Amino acid sequence: MPASETILVVDDEPQIQRFLRPALTAAGFAVAAALDGAEALRRFKAVPVPALVLLDLGLPDRDGKDVIRAIRATSRVPIVVLSARDREDEKVEALDLGADDYVNKPFGIAELMARIRTALRHGIVADGGVTRFEADGLVVDTLAHKVTLRGEPLRLTPKEFELLQFLARHAGRVITHQQILKSVWGPAHAEDAQYLRVFVRRLRQKIEADPAQPKVLRTEPGVGYRLERG
Repeated sequence: MPASETILVVDDEPQIQRFLRPALTAAGFAVAAALDGAEALRRFKAVPVPALVLLDLGLPDRDGKDVIRAIRATSRVPIVVLSARDREDEKVEALDLGADDYVNKPFGIAELMARIRTALRHGIVADGGVTRFEADGLVVDTLAHKVTLRGEPLRLTPKEFELLQFLARHAGRVITHQQILKSVWGPAHAEDAQYLRVFVRRLRQKIEADPAQPKVLRTEPGVGYRLERG
């Protein structure tokens, strides 16, 4: 199987490893397993390099966030965190360190596989391979600097466009409030969450069929936002 289809599962619970291996194999992936952080980093540096890392935070030898730091020092490979830790600050820290998604245990395999597919697509975006986002009649072409809704040009202010384009470039990935604010408004506005709420509300009025029940621009409570593909 090609190296690009290998997933590294980092989790010290044998039952999780036994649960995930057949599901991932059935979906067409090769599986590499690591039971602690040191083994994970050794396997990550081996050949073939995995296409995606599924990472538990509660490892026996170190915090999983340290593994994220080590991987992000050299690679943009997608990382999906699997953890029983459900505190918002844990999620935000893991995402701010560079994780692409966060799935709470216990989890359903269908949801996890959907998150994996999304993270792999995001990995392609990070490598510059995908520049077009489509969902529910909305098209964001980041190369052409153009946004349309059901075939018609969508009128956006410059800042609305900048926000939507940033989210589109990271489509499917949870982006924290601070990540968005620093990138769109600058580091001086990293704590100005009210700016973000106002512009998200404006965008939803323009791109959502029902702004009160958004399907494209989704909220991750206490963490940030995710632009969902259709």
